[in-house]
Amino acid sequence: MGRFYFHVRKRDRLIPDEEGQDLPDVSAAVCEAKLSARELLAEAVHTGKDDVPDAFVIADEAGRTVCTLPFFSVLPKRFRV
Repeated sequence: MGRFYFHVRKRDRLIPDEEGQDLPDVSAAVCEAKLSARELLAEAVHTGKDDVPDAFVIADEAGRTVCTLPFFSVLPKRFRV
């Protein structure tokens, strides 16, 4: 079990996740990031927002980046640009 932080990258800005979440491993953190990215994108479509983040930057409790998950990667293939 470890603590993972889901920082949000919006263009050239990184919005830090101050709380983080306890998860079993990196794989679970990536799954959580995918679910959250889908929810954020769905909300943006539902509300007509164009300004959505670019990616989650997942960091471990030591502050090391373990994965960067671009939001476009959770879209169905035919919708990726």
